[in-house]
Amino acid sequence: MGEPLDSRQLRAFVVLARTLSFTRTAHELNLTQSAVSHSIKALERDVACRLFDRVGKTVLVTQAGEQLLAQAEKILSEMEVARAELGRLGRWGSSRMRIGAGSTACQYILPPVLREFRESFAHCDISIQPGDTPRNLERLRAHQIDLAINLEPKQQEALDIRPIFSDELAFVLSPLHPWAKAGKVTRDEIPRQNYIFYEKASYTFAMIEDYFREEGTTLFSTLEMGSVEAAKELVKLGYGVSILAPWTLRKELAEGSLVTLPLGRRKLRRKWAVLLSNGRRLSLAEETFIGLCQSVAEGLA
Repeated sequence: MGEPLDSRQLRAFVVLARTLSFTRTAHELNLTQSAVSHSIKALERDVACRLFDRVGKTVLVTQAGEQLLAQAEKILSEMEVARAELGRLGRWGSSRMRIGAGSTACQYILPPVLREFRESFAHCDISIQPGDTPRNLERLRAHQIDLAINLEPKQQEALDIRPIFSDELAFVLSPLHPWAKAGKVTRDEIPRQNYIFYEKASYTFAMIEDYFREEGTTLFSTLEMGSVEAAKELVKLGYGVSILAPWTLRKELAEGSLVTLPLGRRKLRRKWAVLLSNGRRLSLAEETFIGLCQSVAEGLA
């Protein structure tokens, strides 16, 4: 493989091919005519072919020159884009951040965090990729995201875990449900209820199944909805019971459209965290983002 072409020689070549004048090329590049001529001759030696025909004061691009011109313009354009991107990243508060987040975090945690974050890092390009804990762990390992807001995984190797808060899951009921009217759960009726979950493939659903398996109970009738909001609406209509964290029900609990009851004497707690690859040095924007997640989570907890 030969040595890469000199970018300054390529630029002189492209300008000369456009102007067909050594004088105008020298003026545009702020060089002397001899410097431009030297650059072109050096480039022709490098590529081992003639790029221009010189007839008197007239300059013509050769066939080889035309072939190189298309590639040279593309190379210089990509170099300009790269320079612009690096310049943007070098400005204060300007960066890129790729965030993975579970659907609950997307709905309840991210909006207030991003609202505060934008005030200090208005030029930071943020992309959000929804996904449950296992999916975002895959993305972290593949370097497809920088941070993930999810539940803490069981296996924590090669991870830097920044805790933000913990919550407790509870039964969610319509106020007209017999349990709600009695103010307590009838234990032997737990398997016979219709259960509404927002995502049965989620980490949370696996935790719920493990919890009731240890209690010697199986939830037989389960319906999967596409979101927490859809699950809540069906519970309001009396279609069944859900299991959610009360902090996702603040509005409904305040207005009395939903009621919560404990799952049992043993609590089912989840730990939320910002996850990132172990040993990775964080930017100021990322450190600020994590701090805001922790501040917002204090209010949720």
